[in-house]
Amino acid sequence: MKKRTVSAVLAAALTASALTGCGGKAEAPAKEQTAQSQETQEGTQQEASGESVDISAEEESGGEVTITYANFNASGGNEETLQKMYEAFHAENPNITVNIETIGYDDYFTQMQTRVAGGTAPDCYELNIENFAAYANKGALAELTGIDVSGYNATALSAFQVNGRQYGVPGNFSNVVLIYNKDLFDQAGVTYPDAAWTWDDAMAACEKISALGDDIYGIYQPITFNEFFKVAAQYGGSVLSEDKTAFTINSPENLAAAQMMIDKIVKTNVQPTESQMGGMGDWDLFESGRLGMIPTGIWAFGAFTDACDFNWDICVEPGGTQKATHFFSNALVVNKDSSKKEAAAAWINWLASSDEAAKMRIEAGWDLPAVSDESVLSGYLEITPPDNKQAVFDSLDYLAVAPIIEEYSMMADMITDKLSLAASGELTVEEALNQAQEECSAQIKLQ
Repeated sequence: MKKRTVSAVLAAALTASALTGCGGKAEAPAKEQTAQSQETQEGTQQEASGESVDISAEEESGGEVTITYANFNASGGNEETLQKMYEAFHAENPNITVNIETIGYDDYFTQMQTRVAGGTAPDCYELNIENFAAYANKGALAELTGIDVSGYNATALSAFQVNGRQYGVPGNFSNVVLIYNKDLFDQAGVTYPDAAWTWDDAMAACEKISALGDDIYGIYQPITFNEFFKVAAQYGGSVLSEDKTAFTINSPENLAAAQMMIDKIVKTNVQPTESQMGGMGDWDLFESGRLGMIPTGIWAFGAFTDACDFNWDICVEPGGTQKATHFFSNALVVNKDSSKKEAAAAWINWLASSDEAAKMRIEAGWDLPAVSDESVLSGYLEITPPDNKQAVFDSLDYLAVAPIIEEYSMMADMITDKLSLAASGELTVEEALNQAQEECSAQIKLQ
């Protein structure tokens, strides 16, 4: 990928290209098929009406400009890296000053909703995929035109299109892999997992690992909506109909997926119950050496490297009737009401796609840039553990995109609540999915 200066950015026209994150310790982000990615955004309920911004005007003016940029993804340890990125950008573009505001994830979206509604939103800011559709559909975002998108991963880029228009660029990506404790596998006499594994293989291994001791468990897989929609895809199911006009939460495929998830707790107990967790988090349990496997995000690598005194590695997550893996991506967007759209677009495009920013992100171990240049990403493979870093990229062959609708949070909360009742034994899995189907259908309007 060639160095992307503002001059080069200004010279290029937006191309129509054919993605999804969020960071966090729990589930909070490529080669996914373009058609599936586009369907994600075609499921939005209104025509996005944000103004477009062509960044050629800013270069012609040549004036000094100061913009504001708000983000959440640098919180918790990456503020210094983001500052270094800005310094590199400013060296190339001395006429653009960026005032960076980093806000913790727990407070970020509450603040942004208030600021957007009150007309005090920053010139550009970060959105996770779950919130992107709502902001775009309500006309809060400027359409991005006149920017060079040739260096982006096409799948990630398409996640932030609505009706063929680009309203954001992918600032990063992360995905989920199966992380496993090699020492426990050795003690149980179980062959290490590989990309060919199904959930049947994983369950057989879980039972042997759990047999090592009363306080040792085979796996921990969160009982959440994020896990459910992915596992449903692994069994050939989905939460919405193909045309995104109806919920299909209680389909036979989804029932098989949810039954597998819940049986690990209530039937075989290869996954600990909430009381058996004793207040520990899933990462804590893995780091203690008492957990055989954990499907979790690649953002865990740094923490596990520091905390684990045993050997561990990764592989592509097991499948049911097919493979499906998570993909998380955060959008960088421009405020429709900003008076400095051109400079804002230049900054977010540089931050998301320049070689300099990409290399800094990789060196800091801070998720991955959503770029297509494999030479830029090659340095990531050299950072170990885990040894099988290639599994991160192999997982991109099987991406399952979240079913994004405007009432995403409501849908996710309803389904998570019902699955939690099944995990505690208060409902059967079938009852849980039937109730989730009924409530979502009654309270959420689709197309």
